[in-house]
Amino acid sequence: FCEMNYGVTFPMFAKIDVNGKEADPLYQYLTKEAPGTLGVKAIKWNFTKFLIDRNGNVVDRYAPSTSPSEIKADIEKLI
Repeated sequence: FCEMNYGVTFPMFAKIDVNGKEADPLYQYLTKEAPGTLGVKAIKWNFTKFLIDRNGNVVDRYAPSTSPSEIKADIEKLI
């Protein structure tokens, strides 16, 4: 899909569940530590972003509409 529609040439992981009972353990952790708007844990759309520090702590969660450039300052604080 990504190769055909977006010209992606880099390696990609297989599709996994990010919500519900079958959610991958990583996403269970991320959504528990950083719930979304109004405390909703579910990931509503692609490109939801999580910022994680060097110790594995979830620092923040960003909406799909948040561009990477908008979180640059937050990333730089952790470096």
